[in-house]
Amino acid sequence: MPILSVRHVTTYHYNRPVAFGEHRMMLRPRDDDDQKVLESELEITPTPKQLAWMRDVFGNHVATAQFADRASELRFVSNIRLDHAPANFRATDIKDFARTYPFAYAAEDWLGLERFIGPLSPHPAIDRWSATFFRKDGSADTHGLLVDMTRTIRRTFKHVSRHEKGIQAPVWTLNLGSGSCRDLAVLMIAALRSRGIAARFVSGYVHLADDDVDDDVAGGNTHAWVQVYVPGPGWVDFDPSGGVVGNQNLVRVAVAHHPCEAIPLQGTWFGTAADHLAMKVAVKVTMAAASGV
Repeated sequence: MPILSVRHVTTYHYNRPVAFGEHRMMLRPRDDDDQKVLESELEITPTPKQLAWMRDVFGNHVATAQFADRASELRFVSNIRLDHAPANFRATDIKDFARTYPFAYAAEDWLGLERFIGPLSPHPAIDRWSATFFRKDGSADTHGLLVDMTRTIRRTFKHVSRHEKGIQAPVWTLNLGSGSCRDLAVLMIAALRSRGIAARFVSGYVHLADDDVDDDVAGGNTHAWVQVYVPGPGWVDFDPSGGVVGNQNLVRVAVAHHPCEAIPLQGTWFGTAADHLAMKVAVKVTMAAASGV
């Protein structure tokens, strides 16, 4: 399997030493069947008085830092190496009963999926837009539906870097015809959940070869996409901002019901608004080697 290296540096600058409250980090990739963390290093300056790790209800790695020292600079450096196994999504992987929509999830899967099926920002405009992916009787080929929606969003929406906090309402993304990777992911999630298809938000990193780099897709410091639960293969990755089906070049850090549950780094500090000068984020994802070579 390819080995990917991820270096993620976030630095906060202040014009005088300030005090820091608790900071919560979701920077360590998930240990899933198709990706395994080989090395993980987190360096924080100033050194926190306490650093605790836990898993949340979705199985994501969460670190919490408590600070005692004041400083004019707060810096987080995450270095990761992981084995990453690209996986495709084939129609033949889908269980027979689910190859045509509508279908019903098995009873044993329902409890784990229920939270990912409830409507997200329901709106008639979203239903009208998503109707174009279904036949007049409301049916669809499941594989074709998911692939077509992913690639259509990539083709028909402008992907932009948007550094403001929060998510655009899906109907606003429809009206604008543009959005960040997280906005386009939420649009796709909203459309699928409105049809009873389990979908969840994913945050992480995207690796792009030098000759494939597209600033619109790379978009800054992290990447966001969608996972859909398909009977047979299970959770499958779909990247609507890149038009990519499957996990090729995608490093999963967190999965969540809503984007607010998958923020890479958040915390508090104590001072005046004028004390904050800047926040700088730098991410580098490289392919190191092939496993076993």
